[in-house]
Amino acid sequence: MAESGTDAGTAGEAAREAAVEAALGKLGLDAKARLLGGRDMWSLHPLPEIGLESLVMSDGPVGVRGVRWTADDPSVALPSPTALAAAWDPALARRAGRLLAQEARRKGVHVLLAPTVNLHRSPLGGRHFEAYGEDPLLTGAIGTGYVLGVQDGGVGTTVKHFVANDAETDRFTVDNRVAPRPLRELYLAPFEAIVKNARPWGIMTAYNQVNGVTMTEHHELVNEVLRGEWGFDGFNVSDWMAARSTAGALRGGLDVAMPGPATVYGEALAAAVRAGEVAESAVDAAVRTVLRLAARVGALEGAPPAVTEPPAPIDGDALARELAHRGFVLVRNAVRRPAGDPVRKSVEDPVRKPVEDPVRRPAGDPVRKPVEDPVRESVGDPVRTGDPVLPLAPGTTVALSGGAARDARVLGGGSAQVFPDHVVSPLDGLAAALPEGALTYAVGADPSDEPAPAGPGFALRARCRDAAGKLLGEGSLPGGQVQWIGDDLPEGVTHEALASVEVVGTFTPRETGEHSFGTRGLGAFVLTVAGETVFDGVQAMGSESDPFEAFFGSPVERARVPLTAGETVEVSLLHTLDEEFAAPLPVVAFSLVHLGPRRDPDELIAEAVAEARAADTAVVVVATTERVESEGFDRTDLALPGRQDDLVRAVAAANPNTVVVVNAGSPVEMPWREDVAAVLLTWFPGQEGGAALADVLTGAEEPGGRLPTTWPAVLADAPVTDVVPVDGELAYAEGPFIGYRAWDRSGRTPAYAFGHGLGYTTWSYDSLVAGPDTATVRITNTGDRPGRETVQVYLAPAPSSGAVERPARVLAGFASVAAGPGETVETAIALSRRAFEVWDEEEDDWTFVPGAYEVRAAHSLDDVRLTAALEID
Repeated sequence: MAESGTDAGTAGEAAREAAVEAALGKLGLDAKARLLGGRDMWSLHPLPEIGLESLVMSDGPVGVRGVRWTADDPSVALPSPTALAAAWDPALARRAGRLLAQEARRKGVHVLLAPTVNLHRSPLGGRHFEAYGEDPLLTGAIGTGYVLGVQDGGVGTTVKHFVANDAETDRFTVDNRVAPRPLRELYLAPFEAIVKNARPWGIMTAYNQVNGVTMTEHHELVNEVLRGEWGFDGFNVSDWMAARSTAGALRGGLDVAMPGPATVYGEALAAAVRAGEVAESAVDAAVRTVLRLAARVGALEGAPPAVTEPPAPIDGDALARELAHRGFVLVRNAVRRPAGDPVRKSVEDPVRKPVEDPVRRPAGDPVRKPVEDPVRESVGDPVRTGDPVLPLAPGTTVALSGGAARDARVLGGGSAQVFPDHVVSPLDGLAAALPEGALTYAVGADPSDEPAPAGPGFALRARCRDAAGKLLGEGSLPGGQVQWIGDDLPEGVTHEALASVEVVGTFTPRETGEHSFGTRGLGAFVLTVAGETVFDGVQAMGSESDPFEAFFGSPVERARVPLTAGETVEVSLLHTLDEEFAAPLPVVAFSLVHLGPRRDPDELIAEAVAEARAADTAVVVVATTERVESEGFDRTDLALPGRQDDLVRAVAAANPNTVVVVNAGSPVEMPWREDVAAVLLTWFPGQEGGAALADVLTGAEEPGGRLPTTWPAVLADAPVTDVVPVDGELAYAEGPFIGYRAWDRSGRTPAYAFGHGLGYTTWSYDSLVAGPDTATVRITNTGDRPGRETVQVYLAPAPSSGAVERPARVLAGFASVAAGPGETVETAIALSRRAFEVWDEEEDDWTFVPGAYEVRAAHSLDDVRLTAALEID
């Protein structure tokens, strides 16, 4: 059986600690120092003299890449972390973690470099798709489930990025100035919850500084808070290339400096000890955490692993599909209208009038009262005529449009990327689910009008040669992007010998016309299409400030070549490596980029409109691109790229039953949202996204998600938008008011509130009993199909409670509850003690705030169903 990652004081743990101490006692200073610096990009040095294997680490949050970033060893690709958080179900996150542990074991990986639990401080954060949302309690709960699941499988995690790494601009150098109260109440809170509830085996410290101290040297936050207050006993690894000082990092509590072989540890650390700059006992403490990790994952001889029998095998494709539909958020679902009918309110639009609580209750029931919060009319409400547009009625004809419907974006950009062995696009999924003849497709509008790494239609390989032209090795490419970091190189290839890489293969166009070909990356390129050299030159560095972005470069069109649909041509891109453009890491990164024929945008939209006018329902898929949401840079706006907004408006004008599917990892502006019948947010849905979309649109599955982050109507409405440092500093001037806390304080109304999301059934909230520790809520499925409700409990302090300004309400607990038609279920939801506390900056401690509170049982932040008064002494 598996030993739980949360068990403490067991015989197995005692045996592991004994093995750790015995191994430590056999090591000399040089071996200990070597162990703390990476051997290469992804692993640590083995120490055979003590029976220690090389510990292997790998990204990431949605799949396990392994030590080689290659399509030759594909990975299951799960939905983005925002999608996982949107399910509001820690148990589901734990199942996802167990699948990732299974993938890690298959690929020989001991430690996953995940999860990311930084917060959505501003909607402009470029990497928000990799984090869980804006609320620390929700983030901590989902992160806890994820970590427990991975560790159930005997694989470690590194909860990241510790701490306040909430934006990408100047992330290597920025000094984030955060007052103690918001630091404790918001940014440290998810880490604290995960450390205490999941006992993670690792933490990753961030690039940035916090209040003048770089995180890899932050003694106060790492040694005093993380280890001292919270009792963290795992290893602390740097983000890649984050460690800057040998003595400073060791004194600051950094155990492992990655990557290797050149690090601030190793020989430099041994020398620092001999020079008296740091104590060898500090080295021993760091080595102890690494040996403890090795013991837990079964890589230290003589130590029983934490898990002796992994969980039962999991079907990765099936779970990826389930995770996708459980995370889809249906934010709007209007009743079906005949063609030409004027736009009417959505079924979730607020009805601005007081209503009596419709549920029968005993006279004098003290815990419930009528609510005057905006009540959202539910599907099937008698004031409505007709059925909602979703799920689609049997026999419905569908006109699908949007470039992202055919070429789906299922993953966010950057280090989180993996290569799945297949991807189900929305077009694929709907074509498989609908009867023959029921579906038409038109491009309508592409998300991007610039070349992107070669994709559908290309069959490519990468050939690696040395300076003499000798073939060293080759590997397949799923697209035109070469992204080899460290030992990702094909079999037989080394960085020392590698002189050139040639991407070769064929391209079979889907469309006739002028196709654009180009390059992305730094250095010399020779591009050949259909036997003709169309470019021979050098691409220099641009204005990118982040090294990750700079060395991948910007796509540049080099030639336009007329091609005929279905006629295959040969393509080649030869890239010669040059020390002038060498990255600070051993990395080979460049792309063969392509863009299909440019057609008149209005003509494309007109074609989609014609198809939409002839169908019962129109489905438009809109999306962001890797140039909008990715690691290494923040967003400058929330607009959808290209002519996608125009496409939606035109299709909606032609067909009143228009459904918009939003394929984005975090909020985008939707200026047409009240002019369409339905809006479904699918995030980056992973490899099975198209199949899950078909499930939800046809009603085979319910869209189970609720928003984990507030969705603004326009960027200008968002209370916190500052992500650009001034003179190297980024002031978190908003204090403890981000997300819905800030929206409440500002008095502004977002497009869709935190926690919002519709399903395919209806719920009555029957009773609420609240105490200082628990809120017990009884609900009934009043619809005609099974469903799942996310019961959210918010705590609102009375205005007089406490001497400092507090948020008007905070999430204090939640539960995911399933029930069949007519079934009543009761759930007891633990209330977070922290919801009653504030961080006292004078006392440097938590302070419990007594007084009057209102406990609110809600469908979402702005859809409160029941309230109860609570007096805390």
